[in-house]
Amino acid sequence: MPYRAPVSEYRFVFDHVVGMDQVAATELFAEATPETVEAILAEAGKLCETVIAPLNRAGDKTPARLENGVVRTSPGFAEGFRAIADGGWVGMAADPEHGGMGLPMALTTAVNEMIGSACLALQLNPLMTQGQIEALEHHASDEIKALYIPKLIAGDWCGTMNLTESGAGSDVGALRTKAERNADGTYSVTGQKIFITWGDNDFAENICHLVLARLPDGAPGTRGISLFMVPKFLPKPDGSLGARNSLGVVSLEHKLGIHGSPTAVMQYDGATGWLIGEEHKGMAAMFTMMNNARLGVGMQGVAVAEAAYQQALTYAMDRKQGKTPLGATAIVDHVDVRRMLAQMKAELFSARAIGLACAVAIDMARATGSAEWQARAALLTPIIKAYGTDSGNEVAQLGVQVHGGMGYIEETGAAQFARDARITAIYEGTNGIQAMDLVGRKLMDGGDAAYRLLQEVEDHAKKSRDVQPDLATDVWNAAEALREATEWLVAQGADDRNAGAVPYLRAFARVLGAHYHLKAALADAARLPLARVAIKRLLPEHAAALAQVRAGAAGLYDLTPEALAS
Repeated sequence: MPYRAPVSEYRFVFDHVVGMDQVAATELFAEATPETVEAILAEAGKLCETVIAPLNRAGDKTPARLENGVVRTSPGFAEGFRAIADGGWVGMAADPEHGGMGLPMALTTAVNEMIGSACLALQLNPLMTQGQIEALEHHASDEIKALYIPKLIAGDWCGTMNLTESGAGSDVGALRTKAERNADGTYSVTGQKIFITWGDNDFAENICHLVLARLPDGAPGTRGISLFMVPKFLPKPDGSLGARNSLGVVSLEHKLGIHGSPTAVMQYDGATGWLIGEEHKGMAAMFTMMNNARLGVGMQGVAVAEAAYQQALTYAMDRKQGKTPLGATAIVDHVDVRRMLAQMKAELFSARAIGLACAVAIDMARATGSAEWQARAALLTPIIKAYGTDSGNEVAQLGVQVHGGMGYIEETGAAQFARDARITAIYEGTNGIQAMDLVGRKLMDGGDAAYRLLQEVEDHAKKSRDVQPDLATDVWNAAEALREATEWLVAQGADDRNAGAVPYLRAFARVLGAHYHLKAALADAARLPLARVAIKRLLPEHAAALAQVRAGAAGLYDLTPEALAS
């Protein structure tokens, strides 16, 4: 089924739901006028529909492979990446000083979602490079910026991030990769990293690895980690390439999905690297890239949900089977199929709106320096990463179900969406870690950022009661229940907070999704039926989730490993 870029949907969400006008009103993003935004979205949509989407099945059926130390990418991926790079899409949000467009993250996020819908395996490549560009802009020396960023923006070089090791996954501080100082100011990096997305390819001149490693005098744990730029080829001052660095791909993983994206085991044997940021403070620099990627990965979930929904809807409208109460024979008119499609569409809208609201907060924080906008962006980041990817998985699974038995047949393509989406809830920090970050670091302000956001939800619900009293009351009540649960959670210890973290994040996402659906329905009456689905059928889940939150950690450790095994 051909992919259709939802350009008009982005415009609606920007104009009526997440307040993109605030971004365009700032001096920094004054050029992001509605006309410019619409033109960019239309052009990106055309690229995704005609060039990128046809590569999706090829990447799944013909995975990247390793031949004699060289990664061979899927058919058409080189040309697809070149089209992305030549269009300027890699450097949309990058600083114009180094060749970027300097456009808002909100617009970049929408374009990235479209590319992810068209071909998630390929989209991972520019997403990693975008995150590296941002990390370098914030933490690298002027010399590193001038040498690397223009090449990354142009797509001549590609970027990766190297955190994980076989004995150091979520516990990054347990890493064993070491770095030693060289007399010329460079560093020698030795160790092995695993799960490195797009660790190599056969179409970029150079692969630029950001690698976490520990110096001999580095403290244990994350406090003693440093970050290094370790390129595949050593660049000369003029940007031309010199000798091959002492690093390589050991193997590629055989994965459940995203087959076209090579996930590498990387070996560094005294490889030459350059320090990014300060010694022993590498995690701060790496978190810049990781937070960029967490929003991006959350929107990858939305991207897969969009593609899965489009395919399921087309199938349901074409598939003839049985008779419905409406007298029709297409399965779209069977009530349970209609329920699944309605849930898919409602989840998709909620997750997209939360993600774009997060991106708007990032833009406003950057443009104004406001601490409140910074706190809003920080609060929404774990929510969109976890809820966006959970939604991607759930919508993709519903897509298989809508297809019935044909969904289990690979030729239909529905199963690929389910397989591709699965990893998004795991990488860039598992969704459980995102939830614990939400109830931990993001509530360290006593809940102030959460309360400010909930106040906006409640204020809007109050104003909406004259127009939609039933729906507005439901949203207000849910927001108030979430406020009370937040107050309870802030007063608890770490164990009780963490035990309720996942359901708390889910409840927060449910409330935000209902809020954005209500805004959409008030802006366009045609969206009222979908808002009813979200508020009457999905929002009530928040009550059960908050009941789990208040249960805390009580009883979880009573179920011992022996009891679990019995």
